[in-house]
Amino acid sequence: MRLLTDADLAQLLDKEIFHKISDAADSLGVECYVVGGYVRDLFLERPSNDIDVVVVGSGIEVADALRKSLGRKAHISVFRNFGTAQVKYKDIEVEFVGARKESYSHDSRKPVVEDGTLEDDQNRRDFTINALAVCLNKHRFGELVDPFGGIDDMYDGIIRTPLDPDITFSDDPLRMLRCIRFATQLNFFIDDDTFAALERNAERIRIISGERIQEELNKIMMTPTPSKGFVDLQRSGLLQIIIPELNVLDIVEKRNGRAHKNNFYHTLEVLDNVCRTSDNLWLRWGALMHDIGKPRSKRWDNSAGWTFHNHNFIGAKMVPDIFRRLKLPMDAKMKYVQKMVDLHMRPIVIADEEVTDSAVRRLLNDAGDDIDDLMKLCEADITSKNQVRKKCFLENFRMVREKITDLKEKDYKRLLQPCIDGNEIMEMFNLKPSREVGDLKQALKDAVLDNKVPNEREPLMRLLMEKAKKMGLKCGNS
Repeated sequence: MRLLTDADLAQLLDKEIFHKISDAADSLGVECYVVGGYVRDLFLERPSNDIDVVVVGSGIEVADALRKSLGRKAHISVFRNFGTAQVKYKDIEVEFVGARKESYSHDSRKPVVEDGTLEDDQNRRDFTINALAVCLNKHRFGELVDPFGGIDDMYDGIIRTPLDPDITFSDDPLRMLRCIRFATQLNFFIDDDTFAALERNAERIRIISGERIQEELNKIMMTPTPSKGFVDLQRSGLLQIIIPELNVLDIVEKRNGRAHKNNFYHTLEVLDNVCRTSDNLWLRWGALMHDIGKPRSKRWDNSAGWTFHNHNFIGAKMVPDIFRRLKLPMDAKMKYVQKMVDLHMRPIVIADEEVTDSAVRRLLNDAGDDIDDLMKLCEADITSKNQVRKKCFLENFRMVREKITDLKEKDYKRLLQPCIDGNEIMEMFNLKPSREVGDLKQALKDAVLDNKVPNEREPLMRLLMEKAKKMGLKCGNS
């Protein structure tokens, strides 16, 4: 963070767009301020092209005056119901709103809005670091207005609400997620009183739509260390409402002196590990979801201790419900996350045993183009504190990767497609698309994958006839 004087701010705002806004506001005789995130990010030295402007008067009129002064390259969108307007010019977007004060009903986050002063407008802001305003009028250009000590909070790395946090969060519960998201993005801490209000008001999050929740979760996920946000979500009680399947991982059971690891904190460690190697949002979701099947699969075995057999398969089945509830996409992105969850144990099993061609071929066949992402997830999943064991696993994964590369070079896709396809099988045995056709295709594929027969027509045809005979099928050409 850098400390800026009013003169410094005036110099940083010495750009065409801000002088044009200043002229538009002065021509209409109204006060005008750049507010919120743009001002915050000047102090934090973060890039920002989205500019929010508050006008003590009509924001729409100032926006229209700005659009006229910028000429034909500027475009304006007016939202009269909300008293806002947006001007787009080159790669810049400026959002205008009239200063206002708000009041809320208990069952909605949509406020009743009235015209207000700059003070009213700053009072309604979510956090002190977002309640900063810099005047754009010519005679006060660059003057900072910071009524809640937002600069001090930024310097101290604190997220705090301007007014009573219980009122702030109860009025608009989405601010609870924004609170945690900002703390995660900026690597700040949440003020103690503010965090206590998160705990008291957690149930209010139920009135927020899945779309708004997932938008904030995705922003947390795309930070360098999303575990920080998920720990705050869990500690505040929000996680058990939003993703209870993840919250229940936070348990350690002990029996006969044998305990399993805390799978919640393990999951967060895996997530952070993935973030160091990939900026793929959906791989990060795969990391977050990879062990959600463990509570449902957990069993005690007197000889083996705690087991979690098939937790990958159970977890993959749980993914669609979570995505649907959070209004996350139900398309190929969800299926990709399912695949990551379902397959994340496979490379570990391969690496733990002899790394055979047939096992790696099957893995390649099932993972397809996502094999590299799957390997990143599996390597991230090695969180053992036993350095010898960890080194052994990573060395085995290195061998798996080498085998993958070797098989790719042999054009595995071509090799793994049996030269007798489903259409020919249906024609030979007078079958329609059915389970029998699928079983015959799979038998050929398994034989090729396991290197039992070469992918050549004659040996595959012999195998096909043997399998069909056992199934009671007769070739229509015989």
